[in-house]
Amino acid sequence: MEPKGYLSLVLHAHLPFVRHPEYEDFLEEDWLYEAITETYIPLINMMDGMVNDGVPFRLTMSMTPPLCSMLLDPLLQDRYLRQLNRLIDLCQKEIDRTRFDKPMHDLAWYYKGVFENCRYVFADKYHRNLVSAFRKFQDAGVLEIMTCGATHGYLPLMMDYPQSVRAQIMIARDHYRECFGRDPRGIWLPECAYVPGIEKFLQEAEIRWFIVDSHGLMYAEPRPTFGIFAPVFTRCGPAAFGRDVESSKQVWSADEGYPGDYCYREFYRDVGFDLDYDYIRPYIQPNGQRKFVGLKYYKITGQTPHKEPYNPGMARERAAEHAGNFMFNREKQVEHLQAGLGIPPLVISPYDAELYGHWWYEGPQFLDFFFRKVAFDQQSFKTITPSEYLTKYPTQQVATPAASSWGNKGYWEVWLEGSNDWIYPHLHRAAGRMTELARKYPNAYGETERAIKQAARELLLAQSSDWAFIMKTGTMVPYAVKRTKDHLMRFNRICDQVHNNCVDNDFLGNCEWRDNIFPNINWRYYL
Repeated sequence: MEPKGYLSLVLHAHLPFVRHPEYEDFLEEDWLYEAITETYIPLINMMDGMVNDGVPFRLTMSMTPPLCSMLLDPLLQDRYLRQLNRLIDLCQKEIDRTRFDKPMHDLAWYYKGVFENCRYVFADKYHRNLVSAFRKFQDAGVLEIMTCGATHGYLPLMMDYPQSVRAQIMIARDHYRECFGRDPRGIWLPECAYVPGIEKFLQEAEIRWFIVDSHGLMYAEPRPTFGIFAPVFTRCGPAAFGRDVESSKQVWSADEGYPGDYCYREFYRDVGFDLDYDYIRPYIQPNGQRKFVGLKYYKITGQTPHKEPYNPGMARERAAEHAGNFMFNREKQVEHLQAGLGIPPLVISPYDAELYGHWWYEGPQFLDFFFRKVAFDQQSFKTITPSEYLTKYPTQQVATPAASSWGNKGYWEVWLEGSNDWIYPHLHRAAGRMTELARKYPNAYGETERAIKQAARELLLAQSSDWAFIMKTGTMVPYAVKRTKDHLMRFNRICDQVHNNCVDNDFLGNCEWRDNIFPNINWRYYL
């Protein structure tokens, strides 16, 4: 029986490339370790469970080149295991400390089980290679993995330097091939940011589709007949899918969405700040500053500083209720749209992957319940990937989407405003210099080619949209500023050395040791 419509759940899995071999411990590397423990391994466990149970489901997910590079890096793999072992040791201490406080004692045991499962999945089941785990699900046909910009560079603000846009896309395509053994069919444009003209670079990379925010499709030229509920083909070929506001907001909004429910785990209460300083000292920063360590004993409770103990069982039941509610709302939405549009509508629901597990701890449980309920408790819609939808419905309207992003107010403001606008003259100058360098030495080899490759890596890392975003949001700003300046400094120094025919091998080797992303980079995309 054909469904009345389709739902495509899309998770954008991305972290900036943070790897600091020059330090024994580095706070910002915790972004990766927390995401592995709270998001990536729970998603892997979810998909493993559904595949083993024969549950039919489809999920779409981006895995950006910086994220894959970090997941495959031996240094970061070692450090993640070290982190897990510390947490398991802390849980054992907590089991002893809380033995006369049953709710906290039960939670200490609960977290010990969680971290031991992470260690088993990471080290034993997938031999430290989580990229291979996601590849397994793609090869099984239940997961579609998209690529992204090589370092999540904000493409609309690079359009005056088209070689840099091309390099962001083509280098990402090549890296995807190395990771997943095939070409990507879809791409998550960094920050969902589109401007007319990007599609010609996607066409060159043979990428078939991308996603834009809802207004990017609603204001397309000509206006799409079916709004955001069917894709359009751009004149160059790649299809654009529009984000659905209703389903997205129901999940990601902390105020109106599910994650704010009082039964769910409180993100901001962590034993790294709650426990006695001398007791927690071995598990916080080496300089003695407190940090989140990952044990959170309280539920949201309400708008009050007096939080009640977290109950995983009760939170799991609430996740099941919310999954049922989300399914019901999608049924009614699809039925209403199908009656009005006269076609099986497609609802595209994209989210940051880290919402599921890291920010909303019960998110992976919600997805697990949701996919199972969709498979067995209703018949109105099916889950589908964008590529499957294009195969099933290959005839679509031709239109040019409007400039847009999924940032606040829908355009460039988050990444180009008073706190971060200073970076762009430098990034633009560097982009121009990189093209000049590639064109001046198109046949470079040996030491010169090695230096040009590293210059390309430094430029790509400086272009990451994460640094401008961090400057705007006001968190870890000194780190974002330093990363931008350091990569630009190293880039310019390497360029000068190449032009002056005096490459400093010690300096170049240090850069390669620090910034080892894209070992097989094709710098000739800048020609």
